[in-house]
Amino acid sequence: MYSCLALFILVATSSICKGQNVFPKDPYIEVGSSINIVCQNNVQGKIYWTLNSERIDKSWPVTINSSHSVLSLLNFTHSSATLQCHSANTQVLGGTIIRTYTKPSNMSCILTDTIGDSWFMCTWEHQTDSSLKINYTVLCNSCSNLSEICNSQETSCKSKYADIAEEITFVGDFNVTVRAKHAAWEAFSEPQVFKLREILKINPPKLKVTAVSDHLLVEWKPTYKVQRKYRCQVKYSTAANESTPEVLNKNLAELENQGIVKIENVKSCSNYTVAVRCASESAPWSDWSQEETVLTKLNQSDVKLHLWRKVAEADENRVRKVRAMWAEIPSTCQETVTYTIKQTPYKQHMTGVDHMETSCDNSICDVNQDAHRINLKVFHNKSLFVEDSVYVPAIGERLPQVTNIQTSTFEGVILVSWKAPREPVSGYMIDYTHNGNIYSWKETKYTNTTLFDLLDKKPYNITVTPLFDDKTGHSTQAHQICSNVGDPGDFTNVNVQAKHKSAFVSWSVKSQEACRGAVVNYIIFYSTQDGPQLNVTVDNTTQHISLKDLNPNTQYSVYVKAIAHTGTTKSSERLFETKRFDPALITALSVCGSILIVLVLSVGLCCAIQWKRFQEKPIPNPGNSSLGLWRPTAHDQGIWRFQPLSYPHQNIFNVADPVEVQRTSISPLTPGCHDNPASDQTVEYTDPVLVTAPDIQSEDSVERKETQHPSPPEESTELLSSEGGPLSPYRSQSSVETAPRTSKPCKSVSLKQPDKTPPVTIYVTLDMFE
Repeated sequence: MYSCLALFILVATSSICKGQNVFPKDPYIEVGSSINIVCQNNVQGKIYWTLNSERIDKSWPVTINSSHSVLSLLNFTHSSATLQCHSANTQVLGGTIIRTYTKPSNMSCILTDTIGDSWFMCTWEHQTDSSLKINYTVLCNSCSNLSEICNSQETSCKSKYADIAEEITFVGDFNVTVRAKHAAWEAFSEPQVFKLREILKINPPKLKVTAVSDHLLVEWKPTYKVQRKYRCQVKYSTAANESTPEVLNKNLAELENQGIVKIENVKSCSNYTVAVRCASESAPWSDWSQEETVLTKLNQSDVKLHLWRKVAEADENRVRKVRAMWAEIPSTCQETVTYTIKQTPYKQHMTGVDHMETSCDNSICDVNQDAHRINLKVFHNKSLFVEDSVYVPAIGERLPQVTNIQTSTFEGVILVSWKAPREPVSGYMIDYTHNGNIYSWKETKYTNTTLFDLLDKKPYNITVTPLFDDKTGHSTQAHQICSNVGDPGDFTNVNVQAKHKSAFVSWSVKSQEACRGAVVNYIIFYSTQDGPQLNVTVDNTTQHISLKDLNPNTQYSVYVKAIAHTGTTKSSERLFETKRFDPALITALSVCGSILIVLVLSVGLCCAIQWKRFQEKPIPNPGNSSLGLWRPTAHDQGIWRFQPLSYPHQNIFNVADPVEVQRTSISPLTPGCHDNPASDQTVEYTDPVLVTAPDIQSEDSVERKETQHPSPPEESTELLSSEGGPLSPYRSQSSVETAPRTSKPCKSVSLKQPDKTPPVTIYVTLDMFE
């Protein structure tokens, strides 16, 4: 111990001269080994060490004197570590990086026996940095002349066996070591001792497979002939169990150069894959031989027809159609087979006498009300290969049947259970179909079964029939059940009728199929583009709803979701926009406007009709009218004289008072006038208007005195009157002149109008007085 410390002190002293404070500098050590690190202390006080920036426990360093410190690292396992020594005031005095390396391990070698060249190959493991350049050498420690067998920069190498065959014997030992060499270090593996007969790996044997009627015959020959025992393995599998093949072991005795194995219990008409490998005693296995695939023959013992029948209801002639069904021979079989279906009355079948078989038409047999047997025969190469038969009961035959069939479904399979009949049975046949054309059936000895490999979401009809030794009972059918229940039916359409502040939403769903999930309720989701999503729920009996309290003139989106116990179905999203105004208000305004327009048109039409009637009224011809004289009053003894009426500022259609007319039409007379009026006091009248009162007209016009001036020559007037008859206000239109009457001479003022003044004409119609 002291000698080692002295050596380190000497080395440290020499390194100090070179300016190094820590020694050794960046060493490589083997993983798990120990090393001493020396640090020179040039300052006063103690020093301490850090490993990867973490302070090492004080018990590790060994202080030799005041100027040196030695740190012992025991069983060092770090791949790389930085070691530093520090003064008491945390000054770094020096440091070093320690790296480790490993030696090769788990070395194995084999000797391959090949035709032509034989190789000696070795492999090993070495944990190291892949970036390092390492040279490996396989060394033979027991060889006298050949020490290096092969070189490589990988963890394997090989050499021709002929190169080392002279150095070793087949029965001798073979001592091998691997050396790993780096620029900074060198490592050796532990030596391995091999016996050549234990590392000899022979080539795969040659294989031959033959298919026989009920087995496979496998033959092979080893490629290496030695005076030793062989052990071989035969591996075979079908496509179904390719991942878990079967393995058969076969040992060959000395001098036995051929192996033979029978593979029995193979499936008929199936492809089998076979391979073989061998080894010499404890030597490693050879590689598997090339795989051989062969098709097995049709084995009679494997043919299970599973014959069954399905009996339909009898027609009016009591004839029943029976469908025969069986498991056919796989189509992969290369053998040619034929099937025949015939029917035999059960009574003839039981007597054993010769009976007449009736052929059936393509697996459909027509049987009468009696019991029958359906016979199936399979012929191979024109010889009977296998046959089977099934019983068809007679109509009304008293046979047991199962009761209380219960069915349920779970994850795509159907569970069926029933109650057995009182009579003992040998088993039960369960047949099931989803469309009435394709049937499946299975046999069981229990009162329950599970139906697998069903089509998804299809309704199945299931029938259970008890079986006896040579007969079958009556069938009992269960209620139709679905293999699986799906989501509700899909939505066909979603209609929206938008209003001012509401919307009427209606929808329809495809008719519920047999295996569609029953809708429990509907949820209607609606929202604006930026608003929250709202929803309303209705039951499954309602397929419409009115959405209330919507915003006018706003776009909404809506969709409907159908909820069932088995899932949900969502409709497509619909967009709609509410109305800007209430349609009811628009309708009311439209109705009121229409009524107003009709009223205005009606009033205008009435006014137009009245105006037209007024325009069509004929204006009386003054030539057809007569002048009437008013009887003078008692206080007026003068003569009535008529003057033309002229009212320039009044409407000619206004009714004039007769008295006022009288007063304004008579010129003032001079009292006591006795002049003759016939000389120069003549007044001309063009069309005077005279309205005669009825009481005046009734008096005798002869008794009154009046002065009448002659009319123009072209028109004469005469008062028309008839005693006892109605008095007409019009004058006669005759041209007879009336003799002038004389009265007391009176002097009057001449009322003769100037010749240039046109006469004023007044027209009066009877409508004016109305």
